[in-house]
Amino acid sequence: MTETVHDEDMVISTETAFFNEKILERKTIVYETRVDPTVIKVAGEKIKDQLFTRLGILRPKQNEIQFVSIGKYYEPYSMISGMYFIDYYRKCTYSIDVDKEVLEVVLLDNKLSPGQSVDSSQRPRNVIKLEGEERLQNYVKASLVLDQSGNDVTLEKLPSAPSEPHPKDILEEFSVQEVAGDVDLNTLRSRIAQRPKDVSRLVSELFEVEERAVIYTPRFTVQYKNFKTGEEKTVEFDGVTGERIRESKRGGFHRNNPIPPAPPPPPP
Repeated sequence: MTETVHDEDMVISTETAFFNEKILERKTIVYETRVDPTVIKVAGEKIKDQLFTRLGILRPKQNEIQFVSIGKYYEPYSMISGMYFIDYYRKCTYSIDVDKEVLEVVLLDNKLSPGQSVDSSQRPRNVIKLEGEERLQNYVKASLVLDQSGNDVTLEKLPSAPSEPHPKDILEEFSVQEVAGDVDLNTLRSRIAQRPKDVSRLVSELFEVEERAVIYTPRFTVQYKNFKTGEEKTVEFDGVTGERIRESKRGGFHRNNPIPPAPPPPPP
């Protein structure tokens, strides 16, 4: 019987060993707004009484709910995909059972003396131990979509749309604070680039980012007020699909940037 033991106590540190990284520069994409603000306002008017429903059934009259404002902002989502590959050795010890009468074993011109060991049933065994290394390879790949806080989201949160030809101009026009730092990169690295603890020496190691982008998707916020109670609420719509996303009480949104007025017509 042969047993293999991976000797973690004999691991050689590889913290300063070769580590190859290939990181793509992050692209900035701004989705086109496919829904006119007027359409969004009409959609809000149809459901405005639902925003102030009490006890699930009591709705105010339509004329008690009045439009306050409509605004637009851009919500960022990070898309990143990559791979991690490692080719490495780990130390190990093989225990081989030999007959109890054996005094010496010669393997590859090496003389080995058997020793005593105890198996799981507490029975004594006569074994020789061979110390060596095992070579292994590990390949991991992942694709992530993250919100601005670094949390995972589904692709349903990110509808498809054509991109604006000049994204930086749009972000500047709406005073959008661009996603800073390497949250996406650090998240991907922490999930897939996990060097095994039992590495004794490296053959090769690669962390590669194959796709990386921040997509800013348009959102509309429409604010209403119940003039009978003074309560204010905001409802949010997707600027690509026109679908209702969520609602909030007054103060829940801090991104309700007023929609810029249309430019004046050119002089005759």
